[in-house]
Amino acid sequence: MPTNPKVDLYIAQAKPFAQPILHHLRALVHQACPEVEETIKWSRPFFEWKGHILANMSAFNTHCSLGFWGQEIGAVLREANVLQQEGMGSLGKITTIDDLPSKKQLLQWLKQAKTFIDNGEYTSPIAARNKVVKAPRPQLAPPPEFKEALQSHPKAAQTFQNFSPSCQREYLEWLTEAKQQATKEKRIAQAIQRLTEGKPRNWKYQAS
Repeated sequence: MPTNPKVDLYIAQAKPFAQPILHHLRALVHQACPEVEETIKWSRPFFEWKGHILANMSAFNTHCSLGFWGQEIGAVLREANVLQQEGMGSLGKITTIDDLPSKKQLLQWLKQAKTFIDNGEYTSPIAARNKVVKAPRPQLAPPPEFKEALQSHPKAAQTFQNFSPSCQREYLEWLTEAKQQATKEKRIAQAIQRLTEGKPRNWKYQAS
């Protein structure tokens, strides 16, 4: 994997407890995005993909941190109820590898963060702080066929009603993007099944 000697030095100079954590995080980032570029910004390692910051990691005196960048992946972590404010990262203070979510889960989130960049759906936290606040997006109306399906499946309807507006919108955008009626009907059937199981649209990116 392409590595940066400055990141090697950063890890070597970290506290002994932090070194295995940093090696672990670094390896996961490279596994999720093999061509990621390593750099040092603000005196800590950052991982960039296609000119955007994918993630960063830091070592402090008593803990480490992993930061996911991009408003979109931040929303995914918030939906998964894992986003924390402590530790100058996204997952709170990390004192051992056991403090982290599973390797499988971290890889899923890192791959999704990469996909947001690939799809042009990346908003930098810095850019978000500096730009003028836009008016909220207009509320999407559920397709009539979807409303009828929800009426026939109370459990799915209750799950959908209990979801946050952003989680509801993920379903509605997915359904309204369907151009062919057959595609829309197929997606509605899939949505009803997932909602009946209590799953959000991006359920596969959440911890099992």
